[in-house]
Amino acid sequence: MSYPPPIYHGDAGEVSARVKRAGIEPAVVYPNGNRVFYLAQGSETQGTFGLYRWEFAGPPSGPAAHFHRTITESFFVLEGTVSIFDGTAWVRCSAGDFAHVPAGGIHGFRNEDGAAKMLLHFAPGAPREAYFEGLAAGAGDLDGDDYDRFMREHDNTWV
Repeated sequence: MSYPPPIYHGDAGEVSARVKRAGIEPAVVYPNGNRVFYLAQGSETQGTFGLYRWEFAGPPSGPAAHFHRTITESFFVLEGTVSIFDGTAWVRCSAGDFAHVPAGGIHGFRNEDGAAKMLLHFAPGAPREAYFEGLAAGAGDLDGDDYDRFMREHDNTWV
């Protein structure tokens, strides 16, 4: 395996690193208390990836089994326990555990044991922010065709 083609073609490098401090405010707060922090949006990474910190509040929540056609998704548990559906079973993951789901891979995640924190990584860097914000604004409560359209727009296919 070799490295991919260059995406930077300069000779001397550039000053372009970004730092996000731990104390940033959440970008999205859900009615159940879950919080989402935008660490690296696809618009900031030339579309290569998106990285988000997801903080579950106490009540159990999270999406059921689904898959994506255009993006891969990875999970890294920071604190607590997060159950991740691996396509066949719900696997309890603790701090330090990692899961990667290729495009088309059936998966889901939820907190069944109280508060938890994890990193969500999407590649390439799809605009997941509109999905998170739409759900927080009530898109999950839409009916029929409107709900299906919202999910299709955000590459969520439920199984």
